[in-house]
Amino acid sequence: MRTAFSLGSLLSINQVLECSEILSKTKVDTIWVPETWGMENFSMLSAVSVKTSTQKIGSSIINIYSRSPSVIAMGAATVDTLSNGRLILGLGTSSLPIIDDFHGYKFENPIQRMKEYVEIIRLILSGKQVKYTGEIFNLNGFSLLIKPKRETIPIYLAAVNQKMVDLAWNIGDGVIFYLRPLNEMKKTISKMQTRKKINITCQIITCVAEDSEKAVERAKKTVAFYVSVGKVYRDFLAKNGFKNDIDNIFAEFKKTGFKSNHQFVSDSMIKSLCISGNSEECKKQLQNFRQTGLDLPIIQFNPIGDTVESFKLFEKTFLDE
Repeated sequence: MRTAFSLGSLLSINQVLECSEILSKTKVDTIWVPETWGMENFSMLSAVSVKTSTQKIGSSIINIYSRSPSVIAMGAATVDTLSNGRLILGLGTSSLPIIDDFHGYKFENPIQRMKEYVEIIRLILSGKQVKYTGEIFNLNGFSLLIKPKRETIPIYLAAVNQKMVDLAWNIGDGVIFYLRPLNEMKKTISKMQTRKKINITCQIITCVAEDSEKAVERAKKTVAFYVSVGKVYRDFLAKNGFKNDIDNIFAEFKKTGFKSNHQFVSDSMIKSLCISGNSEECKKQLQNFRQTGLDLPIIQFNPIGDTVESFKLFEKTFLDE
């Protein structure tokens, strides 16, 4: 069974590379590297490609506001060449606070923008000179000075709400889900795959420790963070069975920040969204996610205690299953 790992933003640059080197000796399918407001993604993917030889490498995700479609195509062509054709390009819209406040752009027209980005990136990677007229972008005469390793690189779209889910199935090679309840994800996958088959991934917040309570608490803190800072996740989860949790978590966040709001994440919420516990418990929980119809679960590493020792337990848990 295929399994992927995500080496998250909680890690340092050196820790990502150290973990990648450990994974290079395994049969893990894909190593995904996120981009938030720390490590720059194409640089990290290039570095990870040097530490590995057979594993695919994925961006999870490159946002479609802070770089032009041409720059993303250039980055993708470069990393795909350096990795000898192993890149999966994950694209997403990010969120209003990050785009408006951190990057200074306007979070506008996300669906149309994503559609045009995918179209332009594919045109550029084909090696042809690009003449493109869209509602947002107009390109005239752009062509790469380098020959891409591949004329087509798989593009996966990060999707939460239904319009982006529809777009992923219409134009994407795959989809990346996150913080999606098990029952809802199973229904969505079943419905959408009748339209057209694409590759379905879900990045799953995952915490493994010998002490199950420590792992569950770590997972709750991660969920509480995303609920507190991400309106898109608050709205989506509130509509899908967790309104009381969301209201309580966010109310506590507004009072005390991240100090104690994780205490309002219910055990049922954790079981539906995350993998957490000791090794045996986590292996069983992973099977619940596989049964939704996922092609590739992406296990998101959240360290507990010493990062390297935590990762060794993490890797052993899921790659020895």
